[in-house]
Amino acid sequence: MLVTAAKLIGAGAATIGLSGAGVGIGSVFGALILGVARNPNEKDELFRYALLGFALVEAIALLAMMIVLLILFTF
Repeated sequence: MLVTAAKLIGAGAATIGLSGAGVGIGSVFGALILGVARNPNEKDELFRYALLGFALVEAIALLAMMIVLLILFTF
């Protein structure tokens, strides 16, 4: 019973990385909107950088989710 409680607490603590990824994605696309508003001619180049930033931030979220699932189902 104590081990189950510790697993659930650990998994809950590991999900903090998912909220950080949400903030990161918002920051990436917010910066894209500001960049396009300042220089509309560079929209395509800025969008490529935004997609790269989105992919990197999303990779962090997937790693955090993998840790959560490892905590819940392997220990």
